[in-house]
Amino acid sequence: MTVSRAERRQRSEQRILGAARTLFAERGFERTTIRAVAARAGVDPALVMQHFGTKDDLFRRAVQAPPPDERAESPEGLVDHLLDTLGLKMGGLSEQSLAMMRSMLTHPDASATARAALGAQIDRLAAGIDAPDARLRAALLTTIMLGVTVGHQLLDIEELRDVPPEELAALLRPVLHALLPA
Repeated sequence: MTVSRAERRQRSEQRILGAARTLFAERGFERTTIRAVAARAGVDPALVMQHFGTKDDLFRRAVQAPPPDERAESPEGLVDHLLDTLGLKMGGLSEQSLAMMRSMLTHPDASATARAALGAQIDRLAAGIDAPDARLRAALLTTIMLGVTVGHQLLDIEELRDVPPEELAALLRPVLHALLPA
């Protein structure tokens, strides 16, 4: 079976993104280099630049959250999506989320990139909220989840440390629902 050029390009891009997510999650923005990403992906650094441009562009793509699925059309589905996206139901964060959170706290460029990524998430969430202040509600939903996740995953706050993700999700669910119009 012959693999087309487009398929080879897509596979290379996915290997690079996977390597970037892993390294950004492990090392943060500042300590991750294009050369390290290329080495992890098994490609030449020039290929990383060809596919993604700058390190900032690579970071932006690596931390991009998946869009809400069709469940997000209802308040319950929107809350489920939020809990799924930040990994509370799964027991851990995606590499995208971990990389963004670790880096946004230590590097101004990564902070700007994270703000842009969070802004895009706020836009997607706001689109599913039927209220005049949908963007405010979406921003509050996003930052609540971000704060809980930072406390749980990065700061290792003792009171959150051993709580099963399902219990956190159960406690957060009414809080998140309170921000959604009835």
